[in-house]
Amino acid sequence: MRISPIRILVVMLAAAACTTQPAMAQAPIQVELITPIAEFTDDVAIQVRNRFYGRGTDVMNLRDASNIAVAKLTIQPKAVFPWHTHPGPVLITVVEGDFVYVLAEDCVDRWYPLGTAVIDAGFGNIHTAYNPSETEETVVVATFLGVPAGGPLTILDDGPDPGFCPLPAP
Repeated sequence: MRISPIRILVVMLAAAACTTQPAMAQAPIQVELITPIAEFTDDVAIQVRNRFYGRGTDVMNLRDASNIAVAKLTIQPKAVFPWHTHPGPVLITVVEGDFVYVLAEDCVDRWYPLGTAVIDAGFGNIHTAYNPSETEETVVVATFLGVPAGGPLTILDDGPDPGFCPLPAP
């Protein structure tokens, strides 16, 4: 039996919510797939430029953007994603609450409130994210670009040295 990449994402996020991280990291993260992995029928390549505050410009060239997937993620108060990356860029829109994105490279909390968006570079760009609220859910819609056919949407990573940049404890 072939396991779909969507099931892999759901299992990985469910496992992340049940890891032995500090108690704050144990709050659940629910994933609702809005679309299955979809394939462009045309030859599609995408270039995305992104400049986070305090950093240079990241340029992401996706020469084969043939597969995409869209998911709605509901992040309970204080829930923290494990360190991870993605096979390609992810466009993230905050539709409820606040979303904090942390790159392993610089360990800076980048806050995104309701109605804002962030581009996750993917391609080995290790990061985490969390809901900073004590009481309110955060909801984001993530569009995964360049999803490999039959591959995962999310790839777990050990992250940086915990002495330099531990998983956030909001």
